Amino acid sequence: QVHLVESGGGMVQPGGSLRLSCVGSGPIFSLYSMGWYRQAPGKQRELVAVVKEGDRKQYAESVEGRLTISLDYDKPAVHLHMNNLKPEDTAVYLCNLVLASGNYWGQGTQVTVSE
Repeated sequence: QVHLVESGGGMVQPGGSLRLSCVGSGPIFSLYSMGWYRQAPGKQRELVAVVKEGDRKQYAESVEGRLTISLDYDKPAVHLHMNNLKPEDTAVYLCNLVLASGNYWGQGTQVTVSE
């Protein structure tokens, strides 16, 4: 069974930085993409950043230039470096892994940006 374990969430002041990590385990083959989504209270889940086949990276427009995603294919593990965080970045961040066998989600890690 595929498992995703996230770490690195927390509370930070506006302008601060955080680093999220997600490590996958289990029968992981034919990786299509791995990345991060987020969901704020009362809002729909949205894409934050993802690495697709061929190391193609896609970012939400709202985070472009502030967040950087990287993928270690060997583990696999995906990291999200978040700089210049804003209150509107507050949400539960969920790791997502898409394989030929299915679409997998982590439990989520809370990121709170507040004074």
